[in-house]
Amino acid sequence: MLKHRGFPSRLPGTDLQYTIRRANKEGATRIIRRERYRDRKAVDRAADAGFLAALWAHFGEEPFERGNLDAGRLSWLFGREVVAAEDPFDPESYDALLRIDRRKAEAAFPEVFAPDAPPAAFEDDWDDADED
Repeated sequence: MLKHRGFPSRLPGTDLQYTIRRANKEGATRIIRRERYRDRKAVDRAADAGFLAALWAHFGEEPFERGNLDAGRLSWLFGREVVAAEDPFDPESYDALLRIDRRKAEAAFPEVFAPDAPPAAFEDDWDDADED
């Protein structure tokens, strides 16, 4: 499993994670398309925006490997702002390639792409003793 060094591990000030520390022994959690309803909590919407901002800052429009990115957080964006970059796509693989659909991402999260948008918060809190 590729570990995206320098990618923020969570939404600052919360326990809402963006990455996982180690691979699941039973295999990668399946990425699915989750429905986002209008009545979601503000912190959940902020987590989506922060995660997309981090993806954009880290990868831009280039395809990227799923690696240690959290399947749950990806699932909130999958099929809309984040799409498969390969065919066939394996939603249960750490090696699966994804990409940001900029047009859809900009429509859903204009604050992330605004010229005066603050840079994505990058904090590297990986524990070096946790290496595989």
